[in-house]
Amino acid sequence: MIFRNWFDNEPKETMFCAVVSLIALILSLGGWGRELIPVDTAWIAIVLCGIPIVTGAAVALIREHDIKADLLVSIALIASVATREYFAAGEVALIMQIGSLLEDFTADRARKGIEGLIRLTPKTARVVRSGIETIVAAEEVRAGDRLVVLAGEMIPADGILVSGETSVDQSVMTGESMPVDKSAGDELMSGTVNLYGVFEMQADKACADSSLQRMIALAEEADANKAPIVGLADRWASWMVAVALGCALIVWLITGEFMRAVTVLVVFCPCAFVLATPTAVAAAIGNLTKYGILIRTGDALERLSQVDCAAFDKTGTLTCGKPEVTAVESFGGMSRDEVLSLTAAAEQRSEHPLGKAVVSYYKASGIESKYVTEAGDFQTLAGKGVRAKVDDHEILAGKPALFDETGISLADHQALLDRYQADGSTVICTAVNGSPVGMVALSDTLRPDAVQTVAGIKSVGITPMLLTGDNAAAAGTVCDAVGIGEVRSGLLPEDKLNIVRREGGRKVCMIGDGVNDAPAISAAYAGIAMGGIGSDIAVESADAVLVGDEISRLPYLFRLTKKAMSKVRQTSRFQ
Repeated sequence: MIFRNWFDNEPKETMFCAVVSLIALILSLGGWGRELIPVDTAWIAIVLCGIPIVTGAAVALIREHDIKADLLVSIALIASVATREYFAAGEVALIMQIGSLLEDFTADRARKGIEGLIRLTPKTARVVRSGIETIVAAEEVRAGDRLVVLAGEMIPADGILVSGETSVDQSVMTGESMPVDKSAGDELMSGTVNLYGVFEMQADKACADSSLQRMIALAEEADANKAPIVGLADRWASWMVAVALGCALIVWLITGEFMRAVTVLVVFCPCAFVLATPTAVAAAIGNLTKYGILIRTGDALERLSQVDCAAFDKTGTLTCGKPEVTAVESFGGMSRDEVLSLTAAAEQRSEHPLGKAVVSYYKASGIESKYVTEAGDFQTLAGKGVRAKVDDHEILAGKPALFDETGISLADHQALLDRYQADGSTVICTAVNGSPVGMVALSDTLRPDAVQTVAGIKSVGITPMLLTGDNAAAAGTVCDAVGIGEVRSGLLPEDKLNIVRREGGRKVCMIGDGVNDAPAISAAYAGIAMGGIGSDIAVESADAVLVGDEISRLPYLFRLTKKAMSKVRQTSRFQ
């Protein structure tokens, strides 16, 4: 196993060989150790570092008919050994292996991301067969099975809600920041989470054919089809070999001295280029690390430098990723502060993210309420809202549809509701003793640096685009606010993947944070994940990670990668 890893230039084995070879070359240069061993210690470097290079070049030439830079290095190495220039041969081999180490110093991150997706797969399901509820392994679920899902459980298969009402957290699959209300007849997706109560559903597909399993398959396929970038030295290896051999032959014929021909081969050896390229890449990666941006590989740096389209996810990337109160409106008769305090009092015991956001906003507002802090007779109306008593007042707080069901008319205030909903906001209406008194609007707010980031990306010649699973109204509001002209909304993970993969020949960089973004991040020409709030799966699928979630670093990232690769190309011209 160790010998195989040595031949394959695995990082650990290559590092060991490089350290030992460096010591051997120092001993050879100073003449030390010749009294202890009968041969030049440079041979240690030739064997440890040189054999994998020569073997790799031979395999590529014979089996794949591919001429790489390693072939020219091998020729120079063999010629140096033939003329007894052992130190030169060992030096060439060591420099090449250091270059290989700098290029390959990375871990296999894509496999970790796919394993993370697999861990999200539901393990069990509650199946009702012949009137008996049984817990079975999720993979045993068949199309047509009737399933029971409890509060807090993950939905085990795609299907239709048959009885009950609930709110579902679909962020894993669609990236939506707000829970989605579900009632009988609505579609449900595997991998999403039931937030409230108990409901029954009918599975449309077996667990193995679910949306989540499809996403796992897409991520695996995307990673398998993502070919590595070919190094610049390898791209030009064919003509470099031809020119080097031609010049060496001419010098030999003219001078008649084989040693001069070998000198030409050694001079032509692209050691400086092969070492300078990963050194420039390593310097750029180190610089970006100081700015809170982690780049995984040299290949990733090169891809990022060639990006011409940046596809942003919305929730958690351009926005903060959680609902916040953006407005409080009174319908008359009460002040806005009273509407807010009554709504917060009713929502205090709510577990819904929207209710929690209202309570949090109220506490931060510093408003002194004349109402009691603890509501009585609290009742959650799954997927609709809450009902509670506050100082003998019956408070109803929830979505407009709840008011329609209870016979409370909002007709006089419909224009105001429509205006907020058209902006992508979620509205909680509040009624006291059967009369509507006001509303609270919530939305996922923009990051403070979103506008600056989009402008900066445009300034480096990259076109921004928005890809989101959220609705068109919410997506349009964000695009208008930050200055993005291209938007696709209502997308599933596979939709995002297909867009970044086939976006009109452009080299697309996908920037996201959620599990649902992972396949697109992996399939895109380059992928960037949010490191702080981002899911582990998105982070492991990415080529670059924003450690502090500061998207304002993106313009700097693209400028530096372009500059670094420009330096690499300059090196190639002077090699």
